[in-house]
Amino acid sequence: MSQKPTEFNASNLQAWAKAAAKSAPGGDLNALNWMTPDGIRVKPLYTAEDTQYLPYANTLPGFEPFLRGPQATMYAVRPWTIRQYAGFSTAEESNAFYRKALAAGGQGVSVAFDLATHRGYDSDHPRVTGDVGKAGVAIDSVEDMKILFNEIPLDKVSVSMTMNGAVLPVLAGYVVAAEEQGVSQDKLSGTIQNDILKEFMVRNTYIYPPAPSMKIIGDIIGYTAQHMPKFNSISISGYHMQEAGANQALELAFTLADGQEYVKTAIASGLDVDAFAPRLSFFWAVGMNFYLEIAKMRAARLLWCRIMKGFDAQNPKSLMLRTHSQTSGWSLTEQDPYNNVVRTTIEAMAAVFGGTQSLHTNSFDEAIALPTEFSARIARNTQLIIQEETHITNVIDPWAGSYMMESLTQEMADKAWAIIEEVETMGGMTKAVDSGWAKLKIEAAAAEKQARIDSGKDVIVGVNKYKLAKEDPIDTLDIDNVRVRDGQIERLKHIKATRDSARVQAALDALTAAAESGQGNLLDLTIQAMRLRATVGEVSDALEKVFGRHRADTQKVTGVYAAAYDSASTEGDTMAYWNALKAEIAAFADQQGRRPRVMIAKLGQDGHDRGAKVVATAYADLGFDVDMGPLFQTPEECARQAIENDVHAVGVSTLAAGHKTLVPAIIAELKKQGADDIIVFVGGVIPRQDYALLYEQGVKGIYGPGTPIPVSAKDVLEQIKKALA
Repeated sequence: MSQKPTEFNASNLQAWAKAAAKSAPGGDLNALNWMTPDGIRVKPLYTAEDTQYLPYANTLPGFEPFLRGPQATMYAVRPWTIRQYAGFSTAEESNAFYRKALAAGGQGVSVAFDLATHRGYDSDHPRVTGDVGKAGVAIDSVEDMKILFNEIPLDKVSVSMTMNGAVLPVLAGYVVAAEEQGVSQDKLSGTIQNDILKEFMVRNTYIYPPAPSMKIIGDIIGYTAQHMPKFNSISISGYHMQEAGANQALELAFTLADGQEYVKTAIASGLDVDAFAPRLSFFWAVGMNFYLEIAKMRAARLLWCRIMKGFDAQNPKSLMLRTHSQTSGWSLTEQDPYNNVVRTTIEAMAAVFGGTQSLHTNSFDEAIALPTEFSARIARNTQLIIQEETHITNVIDPWAGSYMMESLTQEMADKAWAIIEEVETMGGMTKAVDSGWAKLKIEAAAAEKQARIDSGKDVIVGVNKYKLAKEDPIDTLDIDNVRVRDGQIERLKHIKATRDSARVQAALDALTAAAESGQGNLLDLTIQAMRLRATVGEVSDALEKVFGRHRADTQKVTGVYAAAYDSASTEGDTMAYWNALKAEIAAFADQQGRRPRVMIAKLGQDGHDRGAKVVATAYADLGFDVDMGPLFQTPEECARQAIENDVHAVGVSTLAAGHKTLVPAIIAELKKQGADDIIVFVGGVIPRQDYALLYEQGVKGIYGPGTPIPVSAKDVLEQIKKALA
C-alpha cells in the first residue's frame, strides 16, 4: 500500500526545521547554511517559495535572455568543442602535439605562447634568457607560425590563441601563415584573446599602457569585423581573475564590465554595435565550487543580454554570451596529484552543466610542470567520456527549474550586477583598473582564500587533510630552455639575413607613424610588416617608440590574511603555531634592533603574481618587513634592489618554469655584488626532481604548492638566524 507523499506547506516547513535543528550543531539551524566566499548564503533546503518570484525561471534556451543557453538545442545536436590548450617550447614540438590531439578526438587548437612572446620580445633579447620556450611555444616570426600550423588545415580547424600584449604581431603572423597555406582571411575561424584590461589586473603580460592598448583592441575588432567574419576578435576572460584569487562573483562582474568597456571602445571608433558584437566571446575559469560555477555561467548569459540591450543591439547574436571554459589550474595540487584527475572531471561537469561552447581540461601534472603526453590524453579523454558515454548531452540545461539552482543563479546575477554598477560609478573598467582598485579586490580575495586553506577551514584533500605519509614521484616534462633559445636565435638570424631589410624598416616606420598620428588600422599595418618578415619584437618596438612600455605600481594588501586566518581557524594547534611565530618574530626584532626583512621577487617575464602577493601579505601580517620587487626584474636588478634595501632574504616566486636558469643567476649576482650573506628561498611550481639542483646552487628553502605560509615563514626565520649567527 503506497503512502501519500508529504506535500509542501508552511506547517510542514516548520516541522522540517524542528527535525533538522535536532541534528544541527548546537541545535542552530543557521549552522547548516553555507556562506560562500562571494557572500551568498546557500541554504540546506530550497522550496518552490524560493523561485516563485524569479522572472526568468521559465525561459527557453536559444531565446532572450539566454539563461538556459545561447542555442535552442545546445548539446542535443552539437556538443561543445574539445580543445587542448598547449604550447611545447618549439613550433615543431607543438605542431606534433596538436596533430596528435586532433587525430585523437580534439576538435580545435588552443595555443599557449611562451612569456617572451607574450611580452613582445624576440628570443634573442637579453631580458628573456630564462623565459624562451617556457610555459608555451616561442614565436618570433611568420616562419615559426608556418611550422606551428604545418599540415593543420586552417580553413577547417578553429584556432584559439591566448595572446594579449603582443596581440598585433601574433594575430598578424597567424593571418599571413594561413595566406601562405592558401587560406584566405574570410575562411579563418577561432578566437584571439585580446583582453588587455584583465592583464592589468592579474596576469600582467601587458606591453603598453591602458589607453593605447584599448586603441589596439578597437583596431582589431574593426579589422576582423570587415575581413574575418568567422573569427572571434576578443575573448573576454575571467579565467585568469579566478586563477589570481577572485571569487566567482568578482570574476563574473569584472569580466562583464571589461566586455562592456570593449563595446564602448568599438562604438567610439565608429563601429555599429551589431557589426562586431556577434563575434565577441568569453572565457571562464571553472573551479571546485560546483554549484556556484554552474550558477555563474547561467547568470553571465542573463547579465550580458541586459548589458547589450543597453547598447541598443538589435541582432539576437549580439545579445548571446558564448564562452570557452577551462578547468582550474590553481585547484591542481602537487601533493597526491592523481586526485587532480577527479578534480578536473568535477570541474568539466560544472562547465558542461553551465552550458559552455568549448572546453579545455587541465592535465593532472600541471601543478608541477607542462603536461606529458600521457597526462594530456587523460585530460582529453575526460571530455570524450562525458560526451560519448554519459548521455548528459541529450538534455538541454538539466538544472532548469531546480529550486536551488534558479535561486543561486539569480543571487549570483544580483551580486555581480551590484559590483558592475560600482565600477560604472568610477567611470568604467578602464578607470577601475588604472586606479588599482580592481587588482586589490582580487588580491584581498586571494589572501583570504589562502588563509582559509592554511588554517584548515577549507579542506584540500591530500594537502591539509588526508595527507599521504610518503609522496611517490611522477614523471614530468622538462624543457631545455638553452637548446630552445639557441634554435630560435639561429632562425632569427636566417630570417634577417634573407629578407628585404629596407622594405621591412619602411613597414615598421609606417606602424610607428600610425601609432603617433592615430590614423590607419594597426592590425592592417602589422599584417603588411609580418608578410615582409618583420619579427614580433620589431613590431612591438615600433609601437613602443610612441606608446611606451607600461610599468605597474607595486601595491600589496595588508591585514587580510591575518584577519581571515584568525576568523577561519578552528584548530587550537594552528592558532598556537601562528601566535608563537608572531612572538618569535617580535623577539628577533628586539634582539637585532630591527625586524626580519625579506624581499619577494618575480624574475624574468613571469607575471603571475598571486603567490608572491599572498606571501608578502601573510609575512607582513606575521611581523616581517616586506619589500615587493617590481615585475619582470632581471637577476642583476633584483640583487641591486635587495642590497640597497638591506634585506636578510630574497624570496623568488616562480610559476613559469624559469627557476633552473633564473634562481642560480640571482644567487650568483648577489655573490658578485658582495652580498652572499643574503639568503635566497624559492616558492611556486617546482618539480621535486629540481630541488637538489637548487639546493646545490645555494637555495636555503624551497616551498612548493600546498606549503602553509606560516610553515615557510618559520623556516625562513630560522635560516635568517643561522646566517646572522
